[in-house]
Amino acid sequence: MDVSTPAEGPWLIVGLGNPGPEYAMNRHNVGFMVVDLLAERIGGKFKRAGKAQAQVLEGRMGPVGPAGRRVILAKPMSFMNLSGGPVNALRDFYKVPVANVVAVHDELDIDHGTLRLKLGGGDNGHNGLKSMTKAMGAEYHRVRFGIGRPPGRMQVADFVLKDFSSAERKELDYFVDRAADAVEALVSEGLERAQSAYNS
Repeated sequence: MDVSTPAEGPWLIVGLGNPGPEYAMNRHNVGFMVVDLLAERIGGKFKRAGKAQAQVLEGRMGPVGPAGRRVILAKPMSFMNLSGGPVNALRDFYKVPVANVVAVHDELDIDHGTLRLKLGGGDNGHNGLKSMTKAMGAEYHRVRFGIGRPPGRMQVADFVLKDFSSAERKELDYFVDRAADAVEALVSEGLERAQSAYNS
């Protein structure tokens, strides 16, 4: 696939997270935060997606009018470690090529707020990615939102399921906004341009 130009066809943009208000501000739910912001920009509301166990919103991203790319924003409602089933069901239903799927997710091995975009690769122990890769292969795009490593001896599972700290929250809106910009650039301009603008 030529990563310098965006692919044809619809795009499926998946925010990874866990459903329910108790998880809403967890580090693990930053994918939900980013797609919620994209939904605000598109100007629509999520709705339940039938049998797919996900919330979806269809719209267009990029230039106003028919030049905008058709996108489906999705939030799996299956809990993180079972994300692959709902995502693959949506991909089949909307006839989205695997390379047009974008997973927006938290990333432990990157400093808080840092972004990295890539196509394919491993799951790095991330249960949402592991489930998606098992369901449809690894050749989908990732927008990796850095959350850093847990302090001291804190377990990874405890760290990702805790809310962002008060210090982190001061800049969180800015970083979420930047991640949403990166998704838009990826869809509209292709991976290489988005990487050059947003990878840090």
